[in-house]
Amino acid sequence: MKTFHIISLFPESFESYFGSSIIKRAIEDKKIKIKYYNPRDFTKDKNHRVDQKPYGGGPGMVIEALPVIKAVKKAKGQKKKVKIFFLSPGGKQFDTKMAKNVASKFNDFIFICGRYEGIDVRVKKVFKVEEISVGPFVVTGGELPTMIMIDTISRQIRGVLGDIDSLEENRVSSHDVYTRPETFEYMKKKYSVPKVLVSGHHKEIEKWKKGEK
Repeated sequence: MKTFHIISLFPESFESYFGSSIIKRAIEDKKIKIKYYNPRDFTKDKNHRVDQKPYGGGPGMVIEALPVIKAVKKAKGQKKKVKIFFLSPGGKQFDTKMAKNVASKFNDFIFICGRYEGIDVRVKKVFKVEEISVGPFVVTGGELPTMIMIDTISRQIRGVLGDIDSLEENRVSSHDVYTRPETFEYMKKKYSVPKVLVSGHHKEIEKWKKGEK
């Protein structure tokens, strides 16, 4: 079973997505497991505060290193082979190739989700992490990128999609898809399925799917 360990100040933000559809079924079928670790639970501060002003000045607050380090240590436990992702706008671009690679090599994944102005960089000096970005943009925290990564990695696990051939990236597939009815009318205009798809000529259909004329 693949286990995804999530370090986040807002674990409740994952509930709606992971509690529905394919990911929910994968959890129920024990194909994957998701565990949460809130850095607030690893601080001695009576108010469970984990953010402080940044050294050198600047706006916003920075998450302290020690609560995050303790949360990662708890998630890692005695496991020797764990992939630790540090979500960062400046990280390496995540893609399907990477998802396939890590899914084939690891059973445990730790995701460190930043918030505010980020996490004290000394966390990266304690653990061997890989900085990852899901795109050329900045979002409010690491939670949404983590959902994207877990979804993408989970798809590579046999049994999660039911039929491994359901992986679009493993088969000839156009980004454009059609279903019944063959023709419908909207606002006095007709919209039809491309003739090749209803022709029965499999070779021509395959060419269409590949984008060949």
